[in-house]
Amino acid sequence: MKRYIQYEPFNIYLFDTSEWQHPVHKHSYFEIIFIRSGRGLHVINDNTVLYTAGDVFLLGPEDYHYFDIQEHTTFCYIRFTEVYIKDQDVQKVPDWMRTIEFILNSPYQCEGTIVTDAEEKEHLDRLLSVLLYEYNNQEESSYELIMHSIMNGMLGILARNMVRQKLIDKKKTKSSRLIEDIMLYISQHIYEPDALRMEQLVERFNFSHSYLSVFFKKQTGESLQQYILKYKLKMIESRLQSGDRSISQTAYEFGFTDGSHLNKLFKKYYGVAPGAFRSTQMNDKSK
Repeated sequence: MKRYIQYEPFNIYLFDTSEWQHPVHKHSYFEIIFIRSGRGLHVINDNTVLYTAGDVFLLGPEDYHYFDIQEHTTFCYIRFTEVYIKDQDVQKVPDWMRTIEFILNSPYQCEGTIVTDAEEKEHLDRLLSVLLYEYNNQEESSYELIMHSIMNGMLGILARNMVRQKLIDKKKTKSSRLIEDIMLYISQHIYEPDALRMEQLVERFNFSHSYLSVFFKKQTGESLQQYILKYKLKMIESRLQSGDRSISQTAYEFGFTDGSHLNKLFKKYYGVAPGAFRSTQMNDKSK
């Protein structure tokens, strides 16, 4: 399968077309796709979803896709690499890394549009318009600061909507807010195993152990501990793909007792040991 390569840390690509010209492909970068007008079908990882104006899609390097355009469509692609994410200037923006880690490593990224609420789509469209202006007028002073701030705001909106899409009962506003708070707390403390122990979660959200466990499973369809474990494994998957840390270091980073403990759990969910998974990913990238 073709893989598109991007060497720039960040760029924006705005275009419109009536016929999709690209083959099914993967990328060397992340991309947020905004549908500014038009409609059709979007095939992501062999799943077909409808798209229309205002829809937003998030794809990682291993996702593959193409569009079946049914009505002339205007696309806006925001594409960024890990270099952009790790850039020191970007990391100075408050809560940037927490937000980006949650979005890019969440095991619950939707396969359709991330945003369904009309008001949220309007917020994003206004931010996108300002971002496009700053991107196209980079001789203006402070454009980098403005662009980073807008990106932070846009990613915050996407993170909020990704959490909401996980909820089973969206009509229960108070329940939705509590689940969102729990999920965001987990994303903010994913490197702090002690902060994710049940006794700490109970104290933080002021509920009994039994109530919090039952409530979370009822709202999301899985236990709180299972959610935390899957979240960790998804982030470990990303670490293994980058290949910059040993498996033992990675196990320690996420609070596993040792490498063998991580091996056992990773193999249970992925069917292969972490080392074999890393080797496969490195081989695929070298092709």
